[in-house]
Amino acid sequence: MSMQPNIDFTLSTAPQVYDWLRDAILRGALPPGTRLSETEIATQVGVSRQPVREAFIRLTADGLAEVRPQRGTYIRRISVSAVLSARLIREAVESDLIRMLAKQADDRLLAHLDREIEEQAQAVARNDAETFVRLDDRFHRLLAVAAGQEAVWEVLEGLKSQMNRLRYITARTFDIQKLIGQHAEIVEGLRNHDPGLAEAAMRRHLRELLNDLPEIARARPELFIP
Repeated sequence: MSMQPNIDFTLSTAPQVYDWLRDAILRGALPPGTRLSETEIATQVGVSRQPVREAFIRLTADGLAEVRPQRGTYIRRISVSAVLSARLIREAVESDLIRMLAKQADDRLLAHLDREIEEQAQAVARNDAETFVRLDDRFHRLLAVAAGQEAVWEVLEGLKSQMNRLRYITARTFDIQKLIGQHAEIVEGLRNHDPGLAEAAMRRHLRELLNDLPEIARARPELFIP
C-alpha cells in the first residue's frame, strides 16, 4: 500500500496497525487475494513485527484475512453469507431504532440530518464514493445516537465488516444518488413523526443491497468466496 499510516507512537501501536489495515481492506485498497507481509508492513509503518503480527491475528478473527499453510497470510474473499446476515441484522435493529426515534425527533435533529444529506449530495457530485460511504455510516450512527442507542450501533459496527466491503464496491459501481433519496425519505418519516413511514423507508433503504449483490457477484466472482 502506498498510503502511509498516521501512527501515534505514544500509544499502543498494534491497534493502530489493525485499524489502518482493516480500513484498507474495507475500502478495497487491499483487495481479496492480496498477500500480507509482516516484514514489509512493519518497515512501512516503522514498528517491529510483533504489533503487525497481532493485527494479522485480529484480522483473521474478523474473517478479513486468512492464513494459508506454508504460504502466508492473505486478504480473504468476501463472504456472501456474512454480508446477508449483517444486512438482516441491520434491518431488524435499525427499523426498531427509527420507530423509536420517530416519536421524539425534534427540529434540531432534523436540521442536523438535512445537513448530513447535503454533505452526501456534495460527495456524490464530486464522484467521491469513499467519502459517501463514510457519510452514510455517520448518518446511520447519528440516528442510533439520537435514539439513545449508541452502544447498539457499536455492536452493529462490529458485525458488518463484510457488508462494508461490498458497500464500497457498490458505491463505485452503481448510481448512489438513489441512496440519498432514500435517506431523505427516512428523514421525512421522522419529520412527520410517523413511525410506520420511517420504518418502511429504512427497510427499503437497507434492502437496496439485495438488488446490487447478485450483479456484483456475477461481474466480479473473484472477490467472493465460492
